[in-house]
Amino acid sequence: MTDFDPNPAADFLLEARRTGARPADLPEACRPRTEAQARAVQDAVARRLGPVVAWKVGAPGPAATPNRAPLHAGTVSEADTLPASRFAVIGAEAEIAYRLGRDLPPEGGPYDRETVLAAVAALHPVIEIADTRFSAFGAADPLSQRADQQNHGALVIGPALAEWRGLDPQTQPVRLRIDGRVVHDGVGGNVAGDPVRLLVWLANEGAASLGGLKAGQVVTTGSCIGTIFVDPGARIEAEMPGLGEVAVTVTA
Repeated sequence: MTDFDPNPAADFLLEARRTGARPADLPEACRPRTEAQARAVQDAVARRLGPVVAWKVGAPGPAATPNRAPLHAGTVSEADTLPASRFAVIGAEAEIAYRLGRDLPPEGGPYDRETVLAAVAALHPVIEIADTRFSAFGAADPLSQRADQQNHGALVIGPALAEWRGLDPQTQPVRLRIDGRVVHDGVGGNVAGDPVRLLVWLANEGAASLGGLKAGQVVTTGSCIGTIFVDPGARIEAEMPGLGEVAVTVTA
């Protein structure tokens, strides 16, 4: 990351948020060229948006290096409704999230799987709304998308399940309804495979630059259904038998 200053890209993304402008991509002069540079832009944005209350973490395959994005109170809630005016696009994703019950600071690591799981207080069903600050979803350079919270729009958190140890996320049934119609009904479906691997990576590496994982933070671990784009006014309902249900209406 030698000689890379993340602040011009952070300035650009924050201005796009403020004005609602939809640039095609980050300017060439400040575009990240590596995952580390994209993460540095995320961190620069995060430090100006306020305390991190949640994280998203994912990977394109079971053996791939994970990626992450810090999330903030302005886009994380238990809301039953969200205004469609907040989003350029509305991409519905059903996910499984872990809520931390205690801190996992960088200086306390490295953490093994059981230590990280022992810090988990609850599991939640969640809906992430995928969105973009760019002119079209998925059109910008992949590292520019990563820098911009990896296409995050909002995270809606369902009820907590404290007795979660018997659940296997990789065999968890997941059903998604849009306006009452089932559009997905399957088992597992996270392309990253085991989400606990992602959680351990986040605790040991991904969250270190922002002080590590902290009690109360929620970590969502990637879509179990892909991304299903919906229209303003849609009612999105995710059902995960044994874990719980979560729903949100994106009001027109």
